Amino acid sequence: MYAIVEIAGQQFKVAKDQKVYVHRLQDKEGSKVTFDNVLLLDDGKVTLGAPAIEGAAVTAKILKHLKGDKVIVFKKKRRKGYKVKNGHRQYLSEIQIESIVASGAKKAPAKKAEAPKKAAPAKKEAAVKVEKAAPAPKKAAAPKKAKADDLKKIEGIGPKIAETLVAAGIVTFADLAKAKPAKISEIIEGVRGNHIPDTWPQQAKLAADGKWDELKELQDKLDGGKA
Repeated sequence: MYAIVEIAGQQFKVAKDQKVYVHRLQDKEGSKVTFDNVLLLDDGKVTLGAPAIEGAAVTAKILKHLKGDKVIVFKKKRRKGYKVKNGHRQYLSEIQIESIVASGAKKAPAKKAEAPKKAAPAKKEAAVKVEKAAPAPKKAAAPKKAKADDLKKIEGIGPKIAETLVAAGIVTFADLAKAKPAKISEIIEGVRGNHIPDTWPQQAKLAADGKWDELKELQDKLDGGKA
């Protein structure tokens, strides 16, 4: 009958009356120790643990504490002039296996798991008043562009002059009625030359007010389209 058991962090295959050297144990010489981490047991039938076999144990007696053979540890780095030589003797314990128990080994009673404490009832969270966000202020609507008037209805304004006036921002009859003749003359200087349109604002005012009959009478009095 033999067993594979873990002792002081190492695994050993042991049988009754076998002597084994293991890492130094804390117990005194002559005392008995029990190892219950049995991984495999063969008593005519092989039993494997998962990972340990429940109830199985190995009992041994500590014969003596000693040091192992000296081991030389030598370190060297080539072309660095580095050399270190140390010796080491491992602390060991010699034990003798007295018995291998397949089942019924006494184990320290496991601590009772404390019952989980009941969580205190959660306090009802105060209802949070959700304030409705104030609606974002509407963007001010861009002012609508005034609908362009047909400035060619003014006596003395042709297509080219009409385009020039619109490019300068004079788009409607009302715009033209507010413009001073001297300013209009500067705008159309490249098209008409040095011409001061004295009657254009007057004509535009009548057109803006919708007084088309009066506008026609005025235009009839103009000589050859001179403004």
